Amino acid sequence: MPESDAWFIYRGTGVPHDGIEGLPGPPPWRGFAEDALPISPFVPESRLEVQRAGRNYKPDRDIVELVNAALYLRRPLLVTGRPGTGKSTLATAIAHELKLGRVLRWTITSRVTLRDGLYQYDPLARLYAASRRDQPAPAPDGDEDLGRYIRLGPLGTALLPADRPRVLLIDEVDKSDLDLPNDLLTVFEDGEFEIPELVRRAPEQAEAEIHTMDSTERVRVRQGRVRCSNFPIVVMTSNDEREFPPAFLRRCISVAISPPDRAKLEQIVAAHLPGLESASADLIRRFLDEPSSAALATDQLLNAVFLVHAAARQGGVDRAGLAAKLMTPLVRPPR
Repeated sequence: MPESDAWFIYRGTGVPHDGIEGLPGPPPWRGFAEDALPISPFVPESRLEVQRAGRNYKPDRDIVELVNAALYLRRPLLVTGRPGTGKSTLATAIAHELKLGRVLRWTITSRVTLRDGLYQYDPLARLYAASRRDQPAPAPDGDEDLGRYIRLGPLGTALLPADRPRVLLIDEVDKSDLDLPNDLLTVFEDGEFEIPELVRRAPEQAEAEIHTMDSTERVRVRQGRVRCSNFPIVVMTSNDEREFPPAFLRRCISVAISPPDRAKLEQIVAAHLPGLESASADLIRRFLDEPSSAALATDQLLNAVFLVHAAARQGGVDRAGLAAKLMTPLVRPPR
């Protein structure tokens, strides 16, 4: 690594390393509860995550610089770009290279609220457990294991204290209702939240063990409050379909992923389908010849390259015709 790049924690190479341990402390205005408990259980990345992105994703230098800016400043990343440019993949690549375990994924729709990301409480399961005939009489209210019916969501799990920060992917945040970006601000600023069902019980039961999103282990929460020790690495993706409030934008590190050029596409094909990049010049040219409004995704090109070369082994394949069937525009032209 060049000396000028020595400050990089995330290098964009796809090679796992322990560089996160060398991350300096946060700015004074971004410090969190370093002694907070409990410690979140480590959940290793899945084989599928490794295959999808970890080792093959090669971001441009400006993206690597902005990711490191977010790491140093403990700020969320807002990643924009058209579909198929690798916005979601960036989160997996960061987690893989920095050995941070499985990515916590929160897919946004217009019906999602902040509480959906923080935690879920199941009062029906609690009522059912209390009414089962084969169970003894319900315990006194102060002794009931209320934590059995509470499960942290992806954002809530990411905010648990941990030796290393978790990676949280908030996918397609521009599909949220108008309130969610502003609702996220307080959580991002404070790095903590309360679970009202447990706060009300705190005078009688100061601690409760609750479920997390992605582990079979339960974690202990005190006074109904979850407080992070290391701010999570938050990657929010947007297809640039809406404008966000200025207060939200100034608290994010904005990353714009541009459509790939010929050299980048050759690099992508070489990474995912080694040896086929030189024989796919016509397919890459066809991909680039589509008008920008068509918004083709790079995985459409990869599908076409793979299928065309698989079919070519049998002979008589119409490369152009087969590629055209796979690389259809994602956006219909206006009538």
